[in-house]
Amino acid sequence: MSENVVHLHKHTNTPTTVDTAPTVLTVVPDAPPARPVPLWVRSGRAVKTAVTHERTRSAGRAVVRHGLYTFNGGRIAARRAWDGRTGSRYERMIRAAEAAGNLEAAEEWEERLQRFRAARHHRRMDLLHSPVDAAKGVAVGAGMSVGVLVALGVVLAISTGQATDVVTPLTATVDFIALLIRIVQVVWGPAVTIGPFLALLALWSVGRKQHAAPQWALPANVRSGEGEPITPSIVVKALRDLGVPALARAIKEMGDAGASMLGPITIAGCGVEVDVTLPSGVSTNEVQSKRRKLAENLTRHEHEVFITIPQAARTVRLWIADSGALDEPIGPSPLVTDETMTADYKKGKAPWGQDLRGDAAALSLYQRHLLITGLSNQGKTVALRSLALWLSLDKSVQFLMGDLKGVGDWAMFDGLATTLIQGPTDEHVIQVTEMVESAVDEMNRRIQAAPGTVFPPLIVLVDEAQVAFMCPAKDEDKRPYGGSKANSRYFMAVRKIHNQGRAVNVLMWQGTQDPTNENLPKLVREGAHTRASLALGTESQARMALGDKAVDGGAAPNLLRPGLDRGTLVVASDGITIPAGQSSITVRTHYIDDDAATAITDRAKALRDGVTTLHAIERSEERDPLADIAAAIGDAPRVRTKDVLARLAARNPGAYGGWSFIDLKRVLDDASAEPYKSDGVMVVSRDRVARALANRDTDDSASAS
Repeated sequence: MSENVVHLHKHTNTPTTVDTAPTVLTVVPDAPPARPVPLWVRSGRAVKTAVTHERTRSAGRAVVRHGLYTFNGGRIAARRAWDGRTGSRYERMIRAAEAAGNLEAAEEWEERLQRFRAARHHRRMDLLHSPVDAAKGVAVGAGMSVGVLVALGVVLAISTGQATDVVTPLTATVDFIALLIRIVQVVWGPAVTIGPFLALLALWSVGRKQHAAPQWALPANVRSGEGEPITPSIVVKALRDLGVPALARAIKEMGDAGASMLGPITIAGCGVEVDVTLPSGVSTNEVQSKRRKLAENLTRHEHEVFITIPQAARTVRLWIADSGALDEPIGPSPLVTDETMTADYKKGKAPWGQDLRGDAAALSLYQRHLLITGLSNQGKTVALRSLALWLSLDKSVQFLMGDLKGVGDWAMFDGLATTLIQGPTDEHVIQVTEMVESAVDEMNRRIQAAPGTVFPPLIVLVDEAQVAFMCPAKDEDKRPYGGSKANSRYFMAVRKIHNQGRAVNVLMWQGTQDPTNENLPKLVREGAHTRASLALGTESQARMALGDKAVDGGAAPNLLRPGLDRGTLVVASDGITIPAGQSSITVRTHYIDDDAATAITDRAKALRDGVTTLHAIERSEERDPLADIAAAIGDAPRVRTKDVLARLAARNPGAYGGWSFIDLKRVLDDASAEPYKSDGVMVVSRDRVARALANRDTDDSASAS
């Protein structure tokens, strides 16, 4: 038996030294071809692909949807007809009122049911006599019609002189009736054919408007609820599926009349608002605690549904935003767009932003201490700064400012604020503490003034105040600057202003991050009249920021989205308009960038005399009163004496905190720079003080020589 020889390599010219036997390979036949896939398998795969294809599924959903629209539309129409002919509607409303515990409403609906039944009985009794009355009416009507036509024919015959015209109106009437019969004969066949289709189309339209089909069969945009308008049935269904057994049971007993719990659904800004009166046995906090689930049931995100407690008992107020509306900006501040705007500390309100309704949210700052808190990088400084920017347009307001971040957020107030300290170090905290203590001295001076004296507003503003509370530095007497004990200098200075400053227009504004009991002591945060919070991490922080009353009433800054809800504040204050019965309001603040802020402060500086801003509290014991007076006057040609005293006290409270007009006048009289009256008020002249300093320096030089 011969074997096939297969050479696997090409022959080369390289001689071989060892004779080797040729490689012998046995050729193995190829494997048999795969068996063909049976026809029934291939058909099954094709059928499966066709059935599961998205187009097939969409077509199937469409067939089911439109079929059920027609069927359920018939059910809805039949239900409406039944409701119109019977007292079932009234009975449902009675059951709903009883389930809600509203016995007065139940009695009212029962009375309406009795009136409906009496009227229906009267109509049915009238039907017993109606055939005879109808026959009489037809006979009388026919006789009168014939008589009128004959009379008309007589008049026509007299007019034309033709006796045959007497029957002309009767003939014309008979011809017209015959024409109508022919028209009906022509139209009747198509009408009988098309009529059922028109009836089905009407039922389909009713079902489509009510989305009377299973959820899986509805169009994609309806299934997702994207942009779905809020209706009473949607709200009731969302409440029913909330997972509160007593609420679900009460709604079930109400039948489809669960909407009786709802007040009118009204448009409110970029959303709608509705009051829900809860059934007996359901408390408001059970609904409040399920905000996320309620929002999802309403096809909204959690941040698009707000739940507050109005004055009415056992009632919650739902504000439901349009989908995506809260992610849109609210527009520029009037401070930026209106270059003629001014401020009025006593009677005006700062344009801060918009509430959720889209209405302007304005805050009164008159004699109110202020606290704004929130997580880092949520817009706290911008929100606080916008209030100071508005108030700077009132030229009577004075500012003492400490920025314990020190990155230039408040740099535009240089030349506007009497004192501006910027920096995060312990030395800056010491400077800020002494600044606040100087405000305490000014407050005490004002308190000791004659009754009825009116003082200009003095705003003591500290941004990043948590740095001051957490500062470990101590003074030479071992008193800490930070902390919350009775020997803490910053803490006690703030507390003193909170206690008495309001009466003499010395106000404390603070901005702080991430509140805790350590970096924002309880006594300090509760001393603020206006408390506002941006996004926070926990409910306990929300209570620290706004107080228990506001949080129990629905305020929830801890549910704001960090980063996404930047600039959105929950505010508790009597200085802003809050809907009746609520304890807080949510405000979306205007964003004012650094360039726009600088433009606003430039306008504010143009309204004022020149202000020399101090960047540190001078602590030297050796003072030159005349030079300090010149520095306090700045570039203004003249300054009122009381303003000079205030600026001197801010520069060095130890040296000038107790000065009165007599002390100032004594120094100026000695230097021959006496104050004088201008427009009815006592002022100090910059030129006189400068001339006195120049003369004094000349005299000193001559004496030295």
